Amino acid sequence: MKTVKLSRRAFGKLAGAIVATFSLAPFSAFAQSEPNLPIDLRANRRLDGWIRLDFDGTVTIFTGKAELGQGILTALAQIAADELDVDFARIRMQSADTAHSPNEGYTFGSQSVEQSGAAIRAAAAQARAVLIGAACQRFGVSQSDVRVENGVVLLADGRRIAYVDIVRDERALLSRDVTAGVAPKRASEYKLVGKSVPRIDFPAKFTGGASFVQDMRLPGMVFGRIVRPPRYGAKLVAVDDASVRALPGVVAVVRNGSFLGVIAEREEQAIAARRALQEAAQWSADYVALPDVDHLQQALLSWRSKDKVVGEAGQDTPASNIATQLEAVYSRPYLSHASIGPSCSVALLKDGHMTVWSHTQGAFPLRGDLAKVLDMPTSAVDVVHVPGSGCYGHNGADDVALDAALLAREAEGRPVKLQWMRDDEFAWEPISPAMVMRLKAGLTKDGRISDWNYDVWSNSHAMRPGQPGGVNLLAAWHLAKPFQPSPPPEIPQPYGNGDRNAVPVYDLPRTRVTNHLLLDAPIRSSSLRTLGAFGNVFAIESFMDELALAANADPVEFRLAHLSDPRAIAVVREAAIRSRWQPGRNADGQRGRGFAYSRYKNIEAYAAIVVDVHVDRSSGVISVTNVTAAVDVGCVINPDGVKNQIEGGIVQALSWALKERVMFDRTEITTRHWQDYPILSFEEVPPIDVVVLERPDDASLGAGECSVGPTGAALANAVAHASGVRIRDLPLVPEKVLNPQRS
Repeated sequence: MKTVKLSRRAFGKLAGAIVATFSLAPFSAFAQSEPNLPIDLRANRRLDGWIRLDFDGTVTIFTGKAELGQGILTALAQIAADELDVDFARIRMQSADTAHSPNEGYTFGSQSVEQSGAAIRAAAAQARAVLIGAACQRFGVSQSDVRVENGVVLLADGRRIAYVDIVRDERALLSRDVTAGVAPKRASEYKLVGKSVPRIDFPAKFTGGASFVQDMRLPGMVFGRIVRPPRYGAKLVAVDDASVRALPGVVAVVRNGSFLGVIAEREEQAIAARRALQEAAQWSADYVALPDVDHLQQALLSWRSKDKVVGEAGQDTPASNIATQLEAVYSRPYLSHASIGPSCSVALLKDGHMTVWSHTQGAFPLRGDLAKVLDMPTSAVDVVHVPGSGCYGHNGADDVALDAALLAREAEGRPVKLQWMRDDEFAWEPISPAMVMRLKAGLTKDGRISDWNYDVWSNSHAMRPGQPGGVNLLAAWHLAKPFQPSPPPEIPQPYGNGDRNAVPVYDLPRTRVTNHLLLDAPIRSSSLRTLGAFGNVFAIESFMDELALAANADPVEFRLAHLSDPRAIAVVREAAIRSRWQPGRNADGQRGRGFAYSRYKNIEAYAAIVVDVHVDRSSGVISVTNVTAAVDVGCVINPDGVKNQIEGGIVQALSWALKERVMFDRTEITTRHWQDYPILSFEEVPPIDVVVLERPDDASLGAGECSVGPTGAALANAVAHASGVRIRDLPLVPEKVLNPQRS
């Protein structure tokens, strides 16, 4: 199988296929219509906008979601093949491309299988019904007289007709709206869903093929690089670029306000020209005052904030029967996406049309902001998703797309490939904001939580392009006529922003949860995997262990005592059984284990994690020796794919919790290279055992993020169990183990 990429013109002129003619209207325009349809179908009603039958016998499935390495194109192909009764090998997947994909907004929040999968399942079910109906009408039989095998409608008397022959004669057959009247197959009828079908995106990655936008090569391509200011707030005063323009291969030097870039015939020439341009540029001494990186708690608590109670219960009666009261403050630092491949994009301006190839997670929102900054009609701009080398969240992918487009205007007719350098990525991408979480709870004499108060302070985790009121693209702020950033959006519970997963998942009689959305934002921030959930679950689940200790209760039993959701209880118990959890097990000062549980966004996948660690008391080094995970993601489309996602979330969470922290002084970000930002190495990855609970009759829930939060918390709980010392400030670096009073 392969992913199909078509240009707008090629798509429009394509012969030998049933061509889609569907609306690309914004998602919100139709989101409230047809409430019985999957949400992504409500905005994209045309059946032929999701499915195309090609005259060579293949079936093309369109999705507005982006393949980020999470395996969604494989899972969506499985869903479509099952519903259509077509062999998996005949399915072709087309991911986000504004020229012809349905507008499914962003790829985020572990919602691709849940939302796009549901839409494709419904569309495929209707397409199958329409095709069978047409065949029955042609043969004069009822639907009970036919069956379908690999896209061929068969009758008992030997007559047959292929889907492709039906649409060859009735080309407008799928030109209709999807309705809610056709039921998809039952789980018992699935042949591919629930099976570990090999990933369609893996072969090129394993063989060194062209897998990523970083690998793209187009005829006539030239290469670009950008020179950024040395720090936030600095402005370009002057640049003597005559010597740079004279360098070998240089095509153009581009300046617009404080935006400065270079185009060259070869990539190494562009890199050399960037270096020379850096030396030739003069910047103002302006800077944005950054907080003290070693005292972030104090800084965050002093910033202006918009405060809102996002969850409360039982507040009409005072807290009572409190025998013990605990209070603690937890924090986490700024985190980088640390994408292995720096952000990259290719842009081509030709015949007045701008095409941008990007690893953005929101092709349609990015398209809107590009058109705004470039002062072009939206119809004159297209964004084609091409996977990038690493990222869950809003890294520099969207920014570099605008960089490439700005340079492409100076090289009309030639594609411009622009890749950031490593220092661009660390210093200028939107990073994940630091957080402070304060908890206070009361326990009854019998060890039950009777009162719970939670406060979280954080800047916005959701500053992607496409938001109203501004433009969230870096170069747009540096132009001679700059655009302003959009204000931070308010995202209600249960989805949340910095307050995602701040509302406890436990049964508590009296709670109050307050989100303090920080308005002062000296450091550029935005989305990273799970938004605020990683910090909130770390704090809540660490505090649950502290409460269990105060109640003289086993951490697992303490959690079970505060849960009533059968699926939550099943996941917690399965993790305990799988890991051979022993209540009352004593640590020896070096080895310990920790437990944590969460339901992502309180409405999606369930995950319980057990982490085993060894703590070297002389060096302070923490080694993770084993991880056990139990998850419930509803109907599993591809078991291997789910396990890949759970394992990946575990590894990333361990890296965040043990090592990662963006560093800066009072004037600029100082993290610029890998030596400044260590991540978990291959040899440090522990054995990981994942058990997935089978729920074939339940709706699918995304697997991409559910393991991240509880893994960080379970690690912190394991370190506390091993050493007897609770570290509440991430990351768990050796100096905090040796000097816990600093945490």
